[in-house]
Amino acid sequence: MTKHSACRRSFLKSASLAAASLSAAAPSGAAGAPAQPSILPKRRNRLDGTVVDVLVVGGGPAGIGAALGAARAGANTLLIENHAFFGGVAAWCLGMPINQMRPARKARSAVHEAVIAKLLALGGQAVRIGEHQLWCNVEYLKVAVLDALDEAGCKYLVHTQAVDAVVEGGRVVGVVAATKQGLATLRAKAVVDSTGDADVAHFAGAETMTETGSLSPMTLCLAVTNVSADDVRNASIRDAARKGRQKYPLIPKGWGLGRLGNSHSFYINHAGTRDVGQFDATDPFERSAAECTSRRQVLQMALAMREFGGEALKDVELIATGTQMGVRETRRVKGPYVLTEADAVAGRKFEDTVAWRSGFLDIGFVRMSKMKIHDVPYRAILPERLDGLLVAGRCISATHVAASAGKSMGNCVATGHAAGLAGALCAKKRCLPRELEVSQLQDALRTDGVDLDPAERDQDKLRNKG
Repeated sequence: MTKHSACRRSFLKSASLAAASLSAAAPSGAAGAPAQPSILPKRRNRLDGTVVDVLVVGGGPAGIGAALGAARAGANTLLIENHAFFGGVAAWCLGMPINQMRPARKARSAVHEAVIAKLLALGGQAVRIGEHQLWCNVEYLKVAVLDALDEAGCKYLVHTQAVDAVVEGGRVVGVVAATKQGLATLRAKAVVDSTGDADVAHFAGAETMTETGSLSPMTLCLAVTNVSADDVRNASIRDAARKGRQKYPLIPKGWGLGRLGNSHSFYINHAGTRDVGQFDATDPFERSAAECTSRRQVLQMALAMREFGGEALKDVELIATGTQMGVRETRRVKGPYVLTEADAVAGRKFEDTVAWRSGFLDIGFVRMSKMKIHDVPYRAILPERLDGLLVAGRCISATHVAASAGKSMGNCVATGHAAGLAGALCAKKRCLPRELEVSQLQDALRTDGVDLDPAERDQDKLRNKG
């Protein structure tokens, strides 16, 4: 029996005896009297003072990649997530494809494959694999991620949100996390910011970049049922949207329906806020406005399909909306190197490459017709001045257009993998991320199955449309 269990049983026993004593002492006429509040001593937050090798903040695709990369390398790793489950946009976007997980149907890394293997182990309803993407039943995905983390020996906590950074001498040494027991300080030899919004870097005072006015739109995904694949093929969504906009002014100009995993329901991923206005998801007032407006928008979309979608959509039913909006772009950390549009278009190579990204580029909200493949240098996953911190996912050091290819979830897993593995090596070698020999990280990534040699990549096969 643990000390904690013994204390808990002792407390419960004492509480029961005290309650019995009070009941016996109370006069019979006091049955209807209001109960007196019991005042218990404030409990110490069990998390406070936790120390690990690698602390990963944010449990979306980038955080999953970072946590698996670090834990598989033997580092004492803790992954914390604000929501009740891991998966981030991959989970709360209700089944939209997780792109660039297996480009050209080829394994991308041992970390990517660790998640895929756990999905496949859960049976045919869990996942459908395409040319490069996964269509998942997100409830299976949430469990598959837990299984992969458990297999790697990674510790993890949900309902745990980083609300500040701990900085000592220009080095990030941990975060302050909010939990139901209050605030707790978590310390680590290396911290990975995979929050998407660069929260830890921002709290720590790192320079970040936000191109207000050009931000990519946000989307509250939705799922619908009571409609068949034939109905979807026969329906004219754009026509329904055109007819319905006068009555339902929040609906987008058009949207598509995609099949949910191996089910008979459909998800809708659309550029939800594009026609409503620009919102900065790091501003609490703008974020609230965008979230609440999007809830109304989703309902209007469902009603418009039923009323103006003709025979094909007249019985469609709204069955779910995302946990929160899917955010494509907010602030990005400025690193020693900033990836540019020219780098992405040209497919530039770097000597300090630690990951590569494949995806469409959004230039003026217009997608290029071909996927572009470009490398990510180690210098783009470090803050320019702060040390002790690595960044992963859509908040790495890149311009607005260069960042657009990086938001594909398989790419986020890749940069997360590099950041988590770098953190593990730093902990082992007792060095700062800026001091790490990149060649050692590259060797470790190759051991994990990451192809860092552009000459060996079949560029045409990797440029699959999805």
